[in-house]
Amino acid sequence: MITKATIENISHLNKLINSAYRGESSKKGWTTEANILEGLRTTEEELAETIQDPKNTILKFTENNQIIGCVLLAEKEQQLYLGMLTVSPELQNSGVGKKLLRQAEIHALELGLPKIVMTVISVRDELIAWYKRNGYEDTGAREPFPASDVHIPISEEPLEFIVLEKKIR
Repeated sequence: MITKATIENISHLNKLINSAYRGESSKKGWTTEANILEGLRTTEEELAETIQDPKNTILKFTENNQIIGCVLLAEKEQQLYLGMLTVSPELQNSGVGKKLLRQAEIHALELGLPKIVMTVISVRDELIAWYKRNGYEDTGAREPFPASDVHIPISEEPLEFIVLEKKIR
C-alpha cells in the first residue's frame, strides 16, 4: 500500500533510506552508492524539514506494517522533482520501485504538472538504464555534485548529476 509519510514515520524512513544507499546493508541491493560515497544519505532532521514543507510529499510503500520503500516528490516550478527513490535492499527487483514511480506520475497529474525530473549520479549506469527503461530521458543537462559532510565521495571518478525527465500525459 502506498500512502503519504508523516512525521511519525521519520525514524523508519531514515533507517530504510540509509540502509539502501550506504554501508554494508546497501550492498545486498543493486542500487547501492557504497562504492562511490560514504557518510549518511539523509538524517532525521533533514527528513523532518522535508516532510514539513508543503511543496514536498514523501510516499511510503508499506507491506505487513513495514515501510519497505519510499520516494520524495517535490513541486518545483512547472515540474515534479523525484528523489530518494528507495526500496529495501533485500526486496529490490520485486516491482516496488516501479509502483512508486507510477504513483509519482499520478501525483504529478493530480498537481497538473507536465513532467517529472530527477538527478542521478553520473557513474550509476545501471540505475540510469533502469530509469530510461521506465520512460525517463537524459536531458543533456548536468549539475555539479555537492561535496558535504554528509555525502563524502570515495570514487576516483569525478561525480556529477545527470538530469533525467519524463513527460507526463
